[in-house]
Amino acid sequence: MLPKRYVLDSRISTGSTAHFVDAILQLGAARCSAYVCFANVHMVVESQRDPEFRQVLNQATIAAPDGSPVAAAVGWFNTGQRQARIAGMDLLPALLTEAARRQQSVYFYGTTPRVLEAMVARARQELPNLQIVGAYAPPFRPLTPEEDAAETAAINAADPDLLFVALGCPKQENWMAAHRGRIRACMLGVGQAFPVYAGLERRLPQWARRLWLEWAYRLWLEPRRLWRRYLVTNSRFLYLVARRLVALSVGRPTPAIYSE
Repeated sequence: MLPKRYVLDSRISTGSTAHFVDAILQLGAARCSAYVCFANVHMVVESQRDPEFRQVLNQATIAAPDGSPVAAAVGWFNTGQRQARIAGMDLLPALLTEAARRQQSVYFYGTTPRVLEAMVARARQELPNLQIVGAYAPPFRPLTPEEDAAETAAINAADPDLLFVALGCPKQENWMAAHRGRIRACMLGVGQAFPVYAGLERRLPQWARRLWLEWAYRLWLEPRRLWRRYLVTNSRFLYLVARRLVALSVGRPTPAIYSE
C-alpha cells in the first residue's frame, strides 16, 4: 500500500493521484474489506481531540490528504516530502472512470435519494460501461441492529468492488471502521463529493482552490452548520501545527515514515 507520514498524530498516505487511484482499485479487485479516509483539517483536529477517532483514521488502509493544509503539512513535518492534495471530489470521478475501464463494480451508499438519482444518471450517461450494482440512502437516524444487518447483507449481495460512502464526518469514517470485516469491498468515505458529482452543488474554480479558499466558499454556503468547524477548527489546526513544529525545531525527533 501507499506509504504514510505523520501530520501531528495522524498517519497520512502519500503519493500521486495515479498512485491513489491504482491502489484503491487494487483493493477493490482483491475484494478485501478495507476502508479509505479523505483527511481534511476537521478530521485531523478531531483525531487529536478524540483518541478513538484517531484510531479509526490511523487504521484506515489509505488516508488521503484531502485538505490543502493537510497536504502541505506533510512537507512541513517531513523535510523534502512534497505532497499534492488528493481530494475526494477529484478522486471520485477518476475512480469511476478507471473502474469502468477495468470492469469493476461500484455501489453508492448515503446522502439522499435525490442526490443518488442525479449521480447515477450522470454516471450512466458519461460512463455507460460502468457497473453500478446499487445505490441506497439510509435514514437520517441511528439504525437498529436488524436494519444494519439487512443493509450489510444487501451490499454484500450486490457484491461491489468499491463502496462509496457519504454519511458526513465523522459518521462515515466510524461506519466504515465498524463494517470492516463485514462488508467485502473497499469502502471510501467521500462525503461532500456526492452532491458535487451529482451537479447539485457547485465547486470553486481551480485557481481559487490553489489559494485554499474552498473552506470559505463552503462556509458561505452553509454558515450556520459550518462556522464552528471552519473558524474554530482551522485555527486549532494552525495552533497545533505551529506548536509541534516549534517542538521539533528545539530537538524533538522528526516523525518517521509509517508503513502498514
